[in-house]
Amino acid sequence: MPPQQIQVGIFGGSGFYSLLEDAREVVVDTPYGPPSAPVVVGEVGGRQVGFMPRHGLRHEFPPHKVNYRANLWAMKHLGATDVILPCAAGSLQRAVKPGDFVFCDQVVDRTWGRADTFYNGPVTTHVSFAEPYDAEMRSVAIDAAAGLGISAHERGTIVVIQGPRFSTKAESRWYSSMGWEVINMTQYPEVILARELEMAALNISLITDYDVGLDDPDIEPVSTAQVVEVFNANNAKLRELLFAIVPKLPCSPDRPALSALEGARFSP
Repeated sequence: MPPQQIQVGIFGGSGFYSLLEDAREVVVDTPYGPPSAPVVVGEVGGRQVGFMPRHGLRHEFPPHKVNYRANLWAMKHLGATDVILPCAAGSLQRAVKPGDFVFCDQVVDRTWGRADTFYNGPVTTHVSFAEPYDAEMRSVAIDAAAGLGISAHERGTIVVIQGPRFSTKAESRWYSSMGWEVINMTQYPEVILARELEMAALNISLITDYDVGLDDPDIEPVSTAQVVEVFNANNAKLRELLFAIVPKLPCSPDRPALSALEGARFSP
């Protein structure tokens, strides 16, 4: 492991890089193949941060083709203890409106076929995942959003679908009936891979749409154009929020995620 270069890793677009102090690109070779892009390393409020666009520099990797293991391993390799996982997402509940932010505290996996563990044997490893996201990081994010006047929900459950297609109305109706608030295509396996590498994680869901309309004829079903339009309109708010969060992260050493492997390995 090289000397620590970053404390915080963020999966975000190139629009964030321009505000970094002394930004430089770092190419990381991983045992899992190439990451989506080089890590751009720089300083935010006195803290070293690494940025990577999860979908690639030209958004060339759809959600089911992102090399999540390589991406998370690269952040850990550079020294990150904390990762921030912002994402565009749909709403499954009327109270969660397009333009809102949600700091999810739970995740439901509805993906398939994705490489979602670093531990394929011979040592069987079962990490605790009851609380997928870090409570301290979420508390900082909640306070930062309030200070910036951003409409945000303090918690929520995000259901992650395989993609790249959007949901059918029947699927969306089911997810909504379960009481889940947010739908997305990338949070899994990102968050479990962060846990397996003993990194704490924060989700920031930027709500772009009402999925397929919540069975309301006055709400248009989600479209790619709508997602891009709302996300771009709120990208400046997301950037402002990220740069408010990073300097205030406690990065405490005793959080459960940072010792996730203790007692996780099965020894017959």
